[in-house]
Amino acid sequence: MKALIITRDSDLHAEIASQGTARVPPISLAASRASLREALDRLMPDNPGVVIIDATDPDIQDSDLLERLAKHYQSSCFMLLTRDHHQDLLIRAMRAGVREVLQLPLVHRAFHEAMDRVAQAVGVTDMRDGKVLAFISCKGGSGATFISTNFGYALATLAEKKVLLIDLHGQFGDATLYVSDQKPAMTLSDVCSQIARIDGPFLDSCLVHVTPGFGILAAADDPTHAVDLKPEHMDTILRVARQHYDYIVLDVGRQIDAISLRALDNADTIHPVLQLALPDIRDARRLLDIFRSLGYPVDQTRLIVNRYEKGGKLRLQDLQNALGADVMHTIPNDYVAATDSVNQGVPVLELSRSSAVARSLADLVELVTARRAPEANKGLFDRLFGRADTDA
Repeated sequence: MKALIITRDSDLHAEIASQGTARVPPISLAASRASLREALDRLMPDNPGVVIIDATDPDIQDSDLLERLAKHYQSSCFMLLTRDHHQDLLIRAMRAGVREVLQLPLVHRAFHEAMDRVAQAVGVTDMRDGKVLAFISCKGGSGATFISTNFGYALATLAEKKVLLIDLHGQFGDATLYVSDQKPAMTLSDVCSQIARIDGPFLDSCLVHVTPGFGILAAADDPTHAVDLKPEHMDTILRVARQHYDYIVLDVGRQIDAISLRALDNADTIHPVLQLALPDIRDARRLLDIFRSLGYPVDQTRLIVNRYEKGGKLRLQDLQNALGADVMHTIPNDYVAATDSVNQGVPVLELSRSSAVARSLADLVELVTARRAPEANKGLFDRLFGRADTDA
């Protein structure tokens, strides 16, 4: 999408240019003008998709200039950037046809949300709208990394989705080892150190590709590099990822820090993972209290119980009563299949397709995608598991 920017601020010009190149499709600053008067004197031959106007330009006080420009670019969307929301300025802008008004200094998330609306208005819709699913351990050793990595693989394989997993463990992240023997060439800290470059192809080049549809962005291999990660980097990475992937799976680990909180803020659903044991329940209660204090909607948090065995002294109902939250799904205690998968670095769906844990992951894919194959097409899961008996 082509854009005309009107500003005297070279830093603002560079900032918008950088943010524009990270979008899908990218925003190209086809022309720039120092003032509204210059924009009228040097009209573009073709209408830009969006006209971005820095309201600190003194000419903006002359509403006639803005209205004349809007009449010339009748099919363009107008965006006003202002440091002070003066009522008379906003009224004049609305009369001139301005669609979006944003506060300066520029908040990148608000800018991209506004640009999404502009893109829809001008008919630019060639982008995905990926969902972000966060998996977080209630207690160390609960199995969140095993579930998130194997679920990502199952989502890509069974539902034929394009999936990205981001390992957010602050140190000693090892998500790739659960499903691959490849050594990451780039890590999350490498991406953050080059955040101005990020776009779809660059992000893809930084991944460990487990399958053509499933890639992992590894955690930093050196804990000292954690200082390179900033909360705003997560906003940028996840915005680009949403545009290129159907699902983004976050392996959050257990830490609650500025990075993980920003990631959770961006999540569509959060999946705390715990076992049916009192220490896990106690830590889960603390975690849910944190989520409630942060204002996360109750229906956004969906519990997963790992290594579940029926008939134990603690029941699922006891857990739900204690936490005031429903259990979305249970993963059975299939020790042999899970251990073999972890030790070999092979997804459990590939290694032991007929195992109870593999079937449970398939059920979780159906729950998340709300996708159950019709009887005539029943083959999506049955073909996969049906072959296991003949392969044995």
